[in-house]
Amino acid sequence: MVSFPATTETISLALEANSSEAIQILYQVLEDPSSSPEALRIKEQAITNLCERLTEEKRGEDLRTLLTKLRPFFSLIPKAKTAKIVRGIIDAVAKIPGTTDLQITLCKEMVEWTRAEKRTFLRQRVEARLAALLMENKEYVEALALLSTLVKEVRRLDDKLLLVDIDLLESKLHFSLRNLPKAKAALTAARTAANAIYVPPAQQGTIDLQSGILHAEEKDYKTGYSYFFEAFESFNALGDPRAVFSLKYMLLCKIMVSQADDVAGIISSKAGLQYVGPDLDAMKAVADAHSKRSLKLFENALRDYKAQLEDDPIVHRHLSSLYDTLLEQNLCRLIEPFSRVEIAHIAELIGLPIDHVEKKLSQMILDKKFAGTLDQGAGCLIIFEDPKADAIYSATLDTIANMGKVVDSLYVRSAKIMA
Repeated sequence: MVSFPATTETISLALEANSSEAIQILYQVLEDPSSSPEALRIKEQAITNLCERLTEEKRGEDLRTLLTKLRPFFSLIPKAKTAKIVRGIIDAVAKIPGTTDLQITLCKEMVEWTRAEKRTFLRQRVEARLAALLMENKEYVEALALLSTLVKEVRRLDDKLLLVDIDLLESKLHFSLRNLPKAKAALTAARTAANAIYVPPAQQGTIDLQSGILHAEEKDYKTGYSYFFEAFESFNALGDPRAVFSLKYMLLCKIMVSQADDVAGIISSKAGLQYVGPDLDAMKAVADAHSKRSLKLFENALRDYKAQLEDDPIVHRHLSSLYDTLLEQNLCRLIEPFSRVEIAHIAELIGLPIDHVEKKLSQMILDKKFAGTLDQGAGCLIIFEDPKADAIYSATLDTIANMGKVVDSLYVRSAKIMA
């Protein structure tokens, strides 16, 4: 069998060979016992090329094995280069679809190795990556336990850049668990750490995106829109695929503040035209339905763009509330001319199942959206006239309040006289 030493010629040969031959050559380069500075440099290049080839062929398990085989090599090179190679291989596995479980296993193995080798810097970064993967896998309890320990350790070391990453991750995790106060606190901590250092534009865009999501969750859509716009500008300048999500959430905010007419203008702008696709088409369909106050068009949009609307948890949550609002507005408009009307007739007019309409009407009565009652025996809705507020109650309360002030004043005066 021909052996391939760690030389520039061997690397050139591997680059010219077909994929399977190149992989064999590069593996042999790594097995070369030479540890001279030149040989180490060639081996680093071989690792990079090998990762690219294995990623192209979607051989995730081979990348995991490669990382294990390279451990003796890591003792020969500086720690910073080791960290770069390890993160590069983990990133390569991440490019292969459907490898989340493999990435989690890989990160756990690397955490154990870095702990045994006392490589704190690298361990903390791999643990942060592991927490992100656990969150993606919906293993929230384990991710939160890992982050809680990690954030204390990193704060003690005052590694601001990693602290921004961890605080952001913690904010996303708490948001997924529906704990808004803690999500906001973690985001504030991330902003505080980011203000003390230079933050790369991609990281700043991530902070703005998370800020927009939290503001939108609190129904502050105007502030949310401005943060999404900042995030969009950052991601757009970098060519980051997250730009389309920022733009999508910008459009969502416009719809939620009843400015659906602005959606078409934003999509047809110079920046918007770059991202025309299913995501923007979905938001345009929702905006059209909202402008026309049509439940049927709204339901058609949800059905036609299920992946872009219902499968996106952030959009889905807000559209559920928008659907409820539209349904209430339509029902109020339909029952307005009646004092007594069959529920079946309303259901027929609005084009929804009777039980769904009945449930919504009962909810609206309880929420005091209109005055009425459901006669379920007859299957009718009875609408009352809006009761006029009796002014005597508020006048009585004002009189009692004024009398209270008089008594307090007399008590103070009597106390002075007695003194």
